[in-house]
Amino acid sequence: MTSDDRTAKDRQLDAARVDKRDSVLTTDQGIPVDDTDNSLKAGERGPTIMDDFHFREKVTHFDHERIPERVVHARGSGAYGYFEPYDDSLATLTKARFLTTPGLRTPVFVRFSTVAGSRGSADTVRDVRGFATKFYTEEGNYDLVGNNMPVFFIQDGVKFPDFVHAVKPEPDNEIPQASSAHDTLWDFVQLQPETTHMMMWLMSDRALPRSFRMMQGFGVHTFRLVNEEGVGTFVKFHWTPKLGKRSLVWDETQKIAGKDPDFNRRDLWESIEMGAYPEWELGVQLVPEEDEFAFDFDLLDATKIIPEERVPLRPVGRLVLNRNPDNFFAETEQVAFHLANVVPGIDFTNDPLLQGRLFSYLDTQLIRLGGPNFPQIPVNRPIAAVHNYHRDAYHQMRIDKGEAAYHPNSLDGGGPTPADGAGYQHYQEKVDGWKIKKRSESFADHYGQATLFWNSMSDWEREHIVAAFRFELGKVKARHVQEGVVRNLNEVDHDLAVLVAEGIGVEPPGAPSRPNHGRSSPALSMDHEPADTIATRKIAFLVADGVDASQVRCLMTELTLRGAVCETLAAHGGVVRGAGGEDVMVTRAMPTTASVLYDAVMVPGGRESVRALAEDGDAVHFVSEAYKHGKAVGAIGEGAELLDLARVAPDAARGVIVTGEADTEGFLEAFVRAVAAHRFPRRATRPVPA
Repeated sequence: MTSDDRTAKDRQLDAARVDKRDSVLTTDQGIPVDDTDNSLKAGERGPTIMDDFHFREKVTHFDHERIPERVVHARGSGAYGYFEPYDDSLATLTKARFLTTPGLRTPVFVRFSTVAGSRGSADTVRDVRGFATKFYTEEGNYDLVGNNMPVFFIQDGVKFPDFVHAVKPEPDNEIPQASSAHDTLWDFVQLQPETTHMMMWLMSDRALPRSFRMMQGFGVHTFRLVNEEGVGTFVKFHWTPKLGKRSLVWDETQKIAGKDPDFNRRDLWESIEMGAYPEWELGVQLVPEEDEFAFDFDLLDATKIIPEERVPLRPVGRLVLNRNPDNFFAETEQVAFHLANVVPGIDFTNDPLLQGRLFSYLDTQLIRLGGPNFPQIPVNRPIAAVHNYHRDAYHQMRIDKGEAAYHPNSLDGGGPTPADGAGYQHYQEKVDGWKIKKRSESFADHYGQATLFWNSMSDWEREHIVAAFRFELGKVKARHVQEGVVRNLNEVDHDLAVLVAEGIGVEPPGAPSRPNHGRSSPALSMDHEPADTIATRKIAFLVADGVDASQVRCLMTELTLRGAVCETLAAHGGVVRGAGGEDVMVTRAMPTTASVLYDAVMVPGGRESVRALAEDGDAVHFVSEAYKHGKAVGAIGEGAELLDLARVAPDAARGVIVTGEADTEGFLEAFVRAVAAHRFPRRATRPVPA
């Protein structure tokens, strides 16, 4: 390339570069935009209307930014199963038969996902998790598209492109991948106080699930159930995992991302393959329409929860996943969810974030899956019959017979014809108000529920939240952004703001404008989870030549009978020789795995085995790291010597269970209780090297 060529190319690039500083926001047609934070609605609390050309252009462009992967929720895992209602108790509230017919098993496909990362990112990043369920009902497909957190970052769908642009890798260098710890996200957060409640959830351990099988799911929005008489009832949907809500810890997630970036995906797949089918209970919170304004927040505000102490969960059915897909791309990657896929008996509200999603999801599928015929892809096909006048377009796979592609017609027997009252009927609601871009004042409290969340946390949960804020803001380069976030946190709780400020080196704030209201909701804390099962918990047995094979065999048998997954780890693959000459099969060589991939560790007895393990740095580190992460640690006989070397002292109250040769039965029960507790976050770990 000549010098003149380079100069010409430089001039061409200069012409393409756009300096946005001190400019006025416009549409792609150059029309100035006066408000990009609120969609155009019929009244402050009314539905979003199609006149809003700026909203449609902004969201359409956003929907089509990623080719071919999803713009968000690109990293996903899926499985088939069924949903079964417990009884017909909802029959007076909804026409939806799949919710009200006992014994009816409705097929489902569920896709779990992270939000921010690409398809190739790691499973264990700090992020929201998608929890999307497609019900193949007899009346058509119903999609409940939610997350593992009950609230969201923004209140209006028109802000979704702004939020995602802020959390995605920064556009100048495409860094960082699948991480919120950078300037643009926190700049958005400090300038948009409505994000505060969701950021509290994101900085908690809820953003680090141990497994998709051990996390909650939420519909996020307030929807409507509608009965045969056309009477509506507000409803929020909750999925509660049968195995309890369990999370990882931050240090653990970062190491898992290197050791096994497919950790959650592999866990879901392997659990289904071995017949340990994941299960959730569907619960609903129901609010009669006459109580719409009975709360100190707006039911249409997606940044708010209904505290369970105020409106208890009502269990209505169970979800079981029992079959893995046959082809990841054809099924998990091509499944298409859309909130507007509803069946008779379920309807929407005027939640402005929900209203925006009703447009955006369909618009996304059109570009990602190549046109309007994506419902014909096998994973998306309803089990209900499909008859309409849609024709042609990309990837048409139906062969519609006849000559009339319009309604009404007299050439093909007049069909298909409208259902005349037997089809889907929208809830009748009076809409009255000015066509306006304005948010209702009932959406204005951005801190009260963030404070409720903070007040509801246990001591260790608060410590983790503070540490998360310090880590994330410690990655932010712009000091004024750090200070802005601390100011917002000061309105949540003064002590929280001071702790975060001290950790990132900014001036602690003065007294907040509003004191902590002191209210809490125990249901928000994970410190109260039942510890009654060790089903599917992975337990590592550290072994070497000379191990007490009878102990290994006995303990693994008993733990497996209780549902645990036990594996033997040694310095090498193959077998190790037991103290009595028996062969003990090795599941994995220790250099190929790590303690972060297990829920507990056991060190059996055997003088020669423990001596060999003591000389293996991987084995010593395995024990000390498991202890550091609060996991159950067990040792029998000489196995206690390895714990001593790892500076792990016996402490049954903190999950370190040690016994001599004889007391194996009592030891087993104590160890099972410790594993069922998941982890011991109040354990002192600083003296332990890991």
